[in-house]
Amino acid sequence: MCKNCGCHGPEMTHVKLMVAGMTCGHCKNAVEKAVRGLPGVLTAEVDLAANSLQVDFDPAKTSLQDIKSAVEDAGYTID
Repeated sequence: MCKNCGCHGPEMTHVKLMVAGMTCGHCKNAVEKAVRGLPGVLTAEVDLAANSLQVDFDPAKTSLQDIKSAVEDAGYTID
């Protein structure tokens, strides 16, 4: 967001989470889809090789706990 006028939308939070149990493209897609379905999530990108998920989100619309719950509801574990 532009610090002067706010013209680029809300301030986003960036987090990187370690996710256990992902082994293939289906796993990647399932996690990304679950997280992207949350309100305020701008990006959700899984790196299978690193077992990680990077998310940019608006903390006024969703929380870190909501993101973790979405991953767990999809059948994976946050390390």
